[in-house]
Amino acid sequence: MNGDDWLADTRTSYDTVAVSYADQIGGALAGEPYLRAVLALFAELVRDAGGGPVADVGCGPGHVTAHLHGLGVDAFGIDLSPGMVDVARRGHPGLRFEVGSMTDLPLAHASVGGLLAFWSLVHVPDDAIPTVLGHFRRVLRPGGPLLLGFHVGDGSRLKTQGYGGHPMRVYVHRRQPDRMAAWLRDAGFTVEAKMVLDLDGSAPGAALFARRGRVSA
Repeated sequence: MNGDDWLADTRTSYDTVAVSYADQIGGALAGEPYLRAVLALFAELVRDAGGGPVADVGCGPGHVTAHLHGLGVDAFGIDLSPGMVDVARRGHPGLRFEVGSMTDLPLAHASVGGLLAFWSLVHVPDDAIPTVLGHFRRVLRPGGPLLLGFHVGDGSRLKTQGYGGHPMRVYVHRRQPDRMAAWLRDAGFTVEAKMVLDLDGSAPGAALFARRGRVSA
């Protein structure tokens, strides 16, 4: 894959599946007590750090954004796919959703009190991760918490269809928590906690909690 082809492929793929994706996963958190616990802890950390707006980067149809809002967090969503943003706005008309790329976040320096990327880094190639994490650090206030959720494993696979059989072209990257933690430290974050989810299942995941330091690197 050359240059930013992966961005165009990801945008087109999720524009294509936006409605069916929302139908399939919109209520998924109801059956995921550990994910809800992760989000509740993140909301608590945001409040303890002083609150403020929280960016849900790669928000998809907005179900996580809405869940955080229900926890008392001033959450808003950003997604690469205009189709997904349209679905999110229709489904959650009281919340803010914007089109934008995590490789060039349309947010001001130190403008958010927290940021999460909940299984939205899975299509980002390894060589783009430092750029993405650099933007995450740039837009976070000093001391602001960061939550990353991702698939655990090794290697990548090309996904050519999904969510009702619609055509897609995205690479799904699985990563080990220690590797992701190393990338976070290189980007200037302090890694505070690691949680592995569905450890014995077919699709384990991980949540990493990190924080932007109060002194700029």
